[in-house]
Amino acid sequence: FDPRHYLGTHCYGFPKTGPHRLRFLLESVKDLRETLKKKGSTLVVRKGKPEDVVRDLITQLGSVSTVAFHEEVRELL
Repeated sequence: FDPRHYLGTHCYGFPKTGPHRLRFLLESVKDLRETLKKKGSTLVVRKGKPEDVVRDLITQLGSVSTVAFHEEVRELL
């Protein structure tokens, strides 16, 4: 979870993630973790800036050969 997604946006000061969306996200992550657990897998969840968290996770795991990511599309105003 990137803390920057829970701050006001650059436009109008509205929160990017309000309480209802946050609850949906948390419930979705919990459900995904439970589904993966039933299949013998797991889900790693971290809080922090992705550029820091991913680097630290790769260092911790030590045997990572591939990292895939997506970048959020931002509206041009």
